[in-house]
Amino acid sequence: MKVANFQAKKPIQRQNKVWNKLKRDRYLYLLGLPGLLCMIIFKYTPMWGVLIAFQDYSPFLGFLKSEWVGFENFTLFFNNPDFFMLLRNTLAINLLSLVFFFPVPIILSLMLNEVRNEVFKRTIQSIVYLPHFLSWVIIAGLTFTMFSTGEGLVNNVLISLGFDRIEWLTTPEYFWGFLTGQSIWKEAGWGTVIFLAAMANVDPQLYEAARIDGANRIQQMWSITIPAIQNVIIILLILKLGHIMDVGFEQVFLLQNSAVSSVSDVFDTYIYRVGVKQSQFSYTTAVGLFKSAIGLLLVILSNKMVKKAGGSGFY
Repeated sequence: MKVANFQAKKPIQRQNKVWNKLKRDRYLYLLGLPGLLCMIIFKYTPMWGVLIAFQDYSPFLGFLKSEWVGFENFTLFFNNPDFFMLLRNTLAINLLSLVFFFPVPIILSLMLNEVRNEVFKRTIQSIVYLPHFLSWVIIAGLTFTMFSTGEGLVNNVLISLGFDRIEWLTTPEYFWGFLTGQSIWKEAGWGTVIFLAAMANVDPQLYEAARIDGANRIQQMWSITIPAIQNVIIILLILKLGHIMDVGFEQVFLLQNSAVSSVSDVFDTYIYRVGVKQSQFSYTTAVGLFKSAIGLLLVILSNKMVKKAGGSGFY
């Protein structure tokens, strides 16, 4: 009888504990309430729209009266001759970004962390942050100004040095390189913010102890700084893998032209061209859902692999 009374009291005690925590931190929860509401309204509510991927959706009939077609839109997409071209272009651009862009903020933050002159350090930080605040339209304009065939600055320099003009923006072989270069120039500086914040939390006594033991700056960086930001690197890498099927629409759309369409057409531009311009809403929603499913799968798999390797993982 006593055991039964004890078990009955346990849920009541747990409820009181939860209520006391809510009451104690009520102002913190109130601060988070607007963000939660925004998330529900703008992120979760529109998710009902993915249902049209399984319908032959008609705006005149709406969700409820449009015909359900199951996985027909997915089958059409996988059998489309453009599918493998889109997959190749999207994966190639993202893998190039993963290999060449992802390490740059880490290297840049490690170098900035070693600068002892604060004025010089803050000046460099400001210079590398600035491109982040430029829109892709401005960056595309700068790219055309620098690399266009007619009046581009780079081609003018090449001609003055005795070389021939190069059609940088209409040659398919250069297109992926331009996208990667633009991403590095625009976002590498901004990406250092997170790593520099993680480095700021490293205990200075660790560096002092390493110096007493005779470690030089490179050895301190390798043995103290990099292990200290290891978890941040892993989390950002997992998040990056989750977006392996996403390529910034604006960046690609502004740079692409008919001469490079074979290497510039990706899922995002395809969705715009077919979904918006040709009004094939159900078909392109299926394409978007496919992209999201692959991203979610990669996040789960990479997180499990990190945990099996002894890391802390994302969740």
